[in-house]
Amino acid sequence: MTKIRAAITGIEAYLPDYILTNEEISRMVDTSDEWIMQRIGIKERHILKEKGKASSDMGAEAVKKLFTKTGLKPEEVELLICPTLTADMPLPATANLICDKTGIKNAWSFDISAACSGFIFGLEVAAKFVESGQYKKVLVVAAEQMSKITNYKDRTTCPLFGDAAAAVLVEPASDGLGIIDHICRVDGSGGQYLNIKAGGSLYPASYETIDKGEHFVYQEGQAVFKHAVTRMADVSVEIMERNKLTADDIAYLVPHQANMRIIDAVARRMGVGQDKVMINIQKYGNTTAATIPLCLWEWEKKLKKGDNLILSAFGGGFTWGAIYLKWAYNSK
Repeated sequence: MTKIRAAITGIEAYLPDYILTNEEISRMVDTSDEWIMQRIGIKERHILKEKGKASSDMGAEAVKKLFTKTGLKPEEVELLICPTLTADMPLPATANLICDKTGIKNAWSFDISAACSGFIFGLEVAAKFVESGQYKKVLVVAAEQMSKITNYKDRTTCPLFGDAAAAVLVEPASDGLGIIDHICRVDGSGGQYLNIKAGGSLYPASYETIDKGEHFVYQEGQAVFKHAVTRMADVSVEIMERNKLTADDIAYLVPHQANMRIIDAVARRMGVGQDKVMINIQKYGNTTAATIPLCLWEWEKKLKKGDNLILSAFGGGFTWGAIYLKWAYNSK
């Protein structure tokens, strides 16, 4: 009996029109284009500035574009998973709002909160529903409005983040293509180094939490950098070794776009040259769960059916993981 795998069969993305440059950030805080480029590698980032718009609106636009591109109809979708750190509100789920805004009526949906590893976690969950034979049309929609939780008075974090959404269609494949293997891991003790302290049940919103800026992303950069390099590299090498892959076998490493130094370190550890690493951090910044699908969307026309890809991410919490997949189609 042929094994059913889950494959990405279509991808689309949405980027807000407004572009926030390093020059503009340097007028907000004591920094410069040179400092940001040397330490992070980000030149600009897209920001959603329209009033009354949020993560679900970006996610819905990505899904609508995916419908047009693939011919998929809203009524065919059976499940929608939304990896997001920036939900529109605590209730209802952003995934539910995306369904409503795109006419998806015959599906159920839910959010996944795994920070920068969200797409990898969400894609693997989607894969299991497809591999089981239960569903044939699943959407994974990463949507992040990071600008709403970024403190633009903090020079250490405000250059990092951008807003974006990307949506992928996941369907069954029986030709050996699709998701071959995954590794997903967490370490909750890392939350002390990268977190948003207030807004949950531990520290509900109050005048005090707002005055202290505790609803913004907090990061201890050196600690996060050390853990990210080690764990992203370790998990990427582990998934290569257990699938007997060499650097020559890999068409592309698709890393989370957080910091160029992290990306370079992971690629070196894997033995993968820069020509095999998807990098667009300079244009979009860190869009958290959306970075990996944004890379796949931008490189889609270069990907060939059967290409071996390693997706790798590390995020707050701590969360990290890697997916090995064989690309399932040639772009038209």
